[in-house]
Amino acid sequence: MVLLWLLVVATLALAAPAPEAGGQRGLAARAQPEVPNVVLVVSDSFDGRLTFHPGSQVVKLPFINFMKAHGTTFLSAYTNSPICCPSRAAMWSGLFIHLTESWNNFKGLDPNYTTWMDVMEKHGYRTQKFGKLDYTSGHHSISNRVEAWTRDVAFLLRQEGRPMVNLIPNKTKVRVMERDWTNTDKAVNWLRKEAINYTQPFVLYLGLNLPHPYPSPSSGENFGSSTFHTSLYWLEKVSENAIKIPKWSPLSEMHPIDYYSSYTKNCTGKFTKKEIKNIRAFYYAMCAETDAMLGEIILALRQSDLLQKTIVIFTSDHGELAMEHQQFYKMSMYEASAHVPLLMMGPGIKANLQVSNVVSLVDIYPTMLDIAGISLPQNLSGYSLLPLSSETFTNEHKFEYLHPPWILSEFHGCNVNASTYMLRTNQWKYIAYSDGVSVLPQLFDLSSDPDELTNIAAEFPDITYSLDQKLRSIINYPKVSASVHQYNKEQFINWKQSLGQNYSNVIANLRWHQDWLKEPTKYESAINQWL
Repeated sequence: MVLLWLLVVATLALAAPAPEAGGQRGLAARAQPEVPNVVLVVSDSFDGRLTFHPGSQVVKLPFINFMKAHGTTFLSAYTNSPICCPSRAAMWSGLFIHLTESWNNFKGLDPNYTTWMDVMEKHGYRTQKFGKLDYTSGHHSISNRVEAWTRDVAFLLRQEGRPMVNLIPNKTKVRVMERDWTNTDKAVNWLRKEAINYTQPFVLYLGLNLPHPYPSPSSGENFGSSTFHTSLYWLEKVSENAIKIPKWSPLSEMHPIDYYSSYTKNCTGKFTKKEIKNIRAFYYAMCAETDAMLGEIILALRQSDLLQKTIVIFTSDHGELAMEHQQFYKMSMYEASAHVPLLMMGPGIKANLQVSNVVSLVDIYPTMLDIAGISLPQNLSGYSLLPLSSETFTNEHKFEYLHPPWILSEFHGCNVNASTYMLRTNQWKYIAYSDGVSVLPQLFDLSSDPDELTNIAAEFPDITYSLDQKLRSIINYPKVSASVHQYNKEQFINWKQSLGQNYSNVIANLRWHQDWLKEPTKYESAINQWL
């Protein structure tokens, strides 16, 4: 791994001229007609704050650092939904999730939806994808589905295994997540044996599972993924002294949505500081392994003389709370969950540039088409990122193509008992719930409160009102919440009817069985009342 890193540092030079492109919300002209290749690496659950200071001091991420030095880093990039499938649906469609009705991990895009890769293929690109896709449907159990549908039912039931760590016995093992390494190997072989011979430009997608927590079979038949799993090899990449123990609000003072999330994620019990620090250290170690896979792709491009002709993009579908706000996993609009990495390098991309503008994953679609010189559809929710990162972007186009000064993220799945909407601007984060009335909103000033510990919505009613009006101008969120509520009921009723007389037994023995079986009649009655 050290030799690999030294080889890349010693030999890489990104000095190729910029390619040509055009289209709506894109660059008007490029210096050179040749369009570049594109490689998009998308991890899972990667906290975007690790790509810049102070998060970058916690764990060694040499290839992300390499991309920072030789390309553009977006410091304020966000998911459009903090869960796998809806987030990826936004990334592949260029549309906000309420427009595609990608409500949860099993309801994403229609399988026949035209993605950016389909469009690029029609315009002459050779295309290939490996690894995790999950934009039509993601990993989910029956429990996941039922938990999402019944989130409005008036009960609290633990839905996840308690977060824990697991150190593998082999101290020097590098390839811990073998499935990801297998897919990385496939991508590397494709670059070296096939892509190198193409006369047309190519686009390669690699989807990784890491640093998503691993499945936890001890949680029961319908287990979730609450195990942070790594080897000593990767743990040694983590600076233990730099690990921050997050502050927690007392359970009694939590926002009601946070309390529901913390409870259903099995995080309301006692955790020692050592447990919390271990979970965070193991998570960072998993991020280091992810970075190494990105490095394999960068090295393969370099060794195949493709790097100077290729734009490389690295991002993630969402982040990981890793015990911030007394939670693990995602499904939250807090920074650890919603803030994603987004880095670009290659021909025409400015080197060592940090962009503070807020952007989001719906911007991937128009960016891909803009790179290829393809005119963009009028209906997209996103904007090309090239005007913020391209060397050939000129001042006369500055205001014509800039991304609006806000992004939208929304969540409608499990572990949160109300549809959630985030409007993020340069200073403010406004979070509204449900119909905007039944649940109090949250407002955070990230410039003075980066850890999001103080909800100031009531303190600044004028700002809260203004941001809520802006949010409503983008999305009629009470109407969307009502649609999701109706969808959840219909899906649950269909599922219940399909079980017939087995319903009571099946629902009692889902992931929440330890709580449910104490008072099954009570919980069935709560569901009946909801229906």
